[in-house]
Amino acid sequence: MSLVPKIGPSILNADLSDLASESQRLLDNGADYLHLDVMDGHFVPNLTFGHSLVKCLRRKIKDTAFETHMMVTNPQQWIQHMADAGVNIYTFHVEPVQSDIPEICRQIQEAGMQVGLAVKPGTGVEAVQQYIDLADVVLVMTVEPGFGGQAFMRDMMRKVRWLREHYPNLNIEVDGGVGPGTIEYCAKAGANMIVSGTALIEANNQKEVINLLRSTVQTYTTPNTNL
Repeated sequence: MSLVPKIGPSILNADLSDLASESQRLLDNGADYLHLDVMDGHFVPNLTFGHSLVKCLRRKIKDTAFETHMMVTNPQQWIQHMADAGVNIYTFHVEPVQSDIPEICRQIQEAGMQVGLAVKPGTGVEAVQQYIDLADVVLVMTVEPGFGGQAFMRDMMRKVRWLREHYPNLNIEVDGGVGPGTIEYCAKAGANMIVSGTALIEANNQKEVINLLRSTVQTYTTPNTNL
């Protein structure tokens, strides 16, 4: 496998009143991109923020890649808004939009963003298999989407292993309960994009945690510049 490890903090549990400086601190400590959780209170039982906040954050943070994790029932509704806000990767859940996935991918690409396909713990990889050629990233949730601080679901690694075995050059992202105590499971299974929320936001030494996550992934990857 020859993919660059990338560490993307989830800012869901950060201090939203000081989000720009919190995000910049994570980047200064070595994070590669920001993972922005967008929830509509319908697809998941929580409500977070939308494109207006992302646009404000982009004014402060110019060059870092933003990934929006769209935990929403109607991802089509926000594509152009998020593109205009400066999002780079638009990751949406396949569960509520199975018949519309190719069209949504097309709209995301035409808006100038990369495509991410996300699956909940109860969704098998067969739900995304036929669409992987349309995607830049596949996100395997390792907790139920909707809230931070949940326990890592180790049995989700079988999805990651299957994807890595069948798609050796695919960017595979994991999100949920990932931290120093669980990163080796993710790295060994083949994930190269690591979302870490609570374990990183609340760390006494963020740089140390980020370095640990990255070095663990590097143990199982051969970095190049293709990501």
